[in-house]
Amino acid sequence: MKKEFYSNGKLLITGEYVVLDGAKALALPTKFGQSLIIEPSENNEIHWKSFDHDGSIWFETTLSFESIKTKERFDASNAIKNTLIEILHQAYVMNSEFLSQSKGYTITTTLTFPKFWGLGTSSTLINNIAQWLQIDAYQLLKQSFGGSGYDLACAQNDSAILYQLVDEKPVVEQITFNPDFKDKIHFIYLNKKQSSKLAIAAYLDKQATIEKTISVIDTITKTVIKATEPKEFAKALQQHEIEMSSVLELQTVQEALFTDFNGVIKSLGAWGGDFVMAISKENPTEYFNKKGYPIVIPYEEMIL
Repeated sequence: MKKEFYSNGKLLITGEYVVLDGAKALALPTKFGQSLIIEPSENNEIHWKSFDHDGSIWFETTLSFESIKTKERFDASNAIKNTLIEILHQAYVMNSEFLSQSKGYTITTTLTFPKFWGLGTSSTLINNIAQWLQIDAYQLLKQSFGGSGYDLACAQNDSAILYQLVDEKPVVEQITFNPDFKDKIHFIYLNKKQSSKLAIAAYLDKQATIEKTISVIDTITKTVIKATEPKEFAKALQQHEIEMSSVLELQTVQEALFTDFNGVIKSLGAWGGDFVMAISKENPTEYFNKKGYPIVIPYEEMIL
């Protein structure tokens, strides 16, 4: 019997990095996401095919049940295959029936966003697999990729969320976030994919006493959620950038790339790649296009 699942993509608006240490983070699910289609097959194999948003195949492989059970490792040229085996092996540990009670599968994944955008190719996959096998998505993430899990919360929810790790367990609160000034907010892709794993490792290497920072970020997040004026919203996000710049010992993205921008620019998620958010009175599309950044998406087109 054919089964189909879908998960939302994500953007982390506040709390990047420090969400790992218990800070409250504002995260928004996107209108973009990923589907997973499962169909029965034969030969104790999984025939896997992954489509990008434009219909092109970006990954294809065949995995034997045995390679999943034993977590077989392939050479470095098969990095994606190894990662997939890692996820499916952990899923097998959590629910062995999907292999023991099947003869095989044909599995298809389809993104509705370009995979290089960093909106959650991995998190949407993990959440879809967890839905399929009726296992805990957060546990599957922990045993495979790691990370705070806010992206899974976005995958599972159709509204803005306040996300926090309490005693290393996710606490998810659906909230209303619908600013009147949405037309002043745009998302810009920085033309390069940032590795979350590497970014997190760099953060953990730099952090010292983080309690004070968490308190500051929590206050900023509260202000961002409740802001009724674009100026208040932008100022809070600017404070967030300054605080995290100090922690990470990095320039803010506005200092590094957009010093002449008439507005405020906020990094989203891992600093140095993927998307940033711009708040400005005027439509900033022409400004960013001239700077060499052609992908500028209005709030209403990006956020669910």
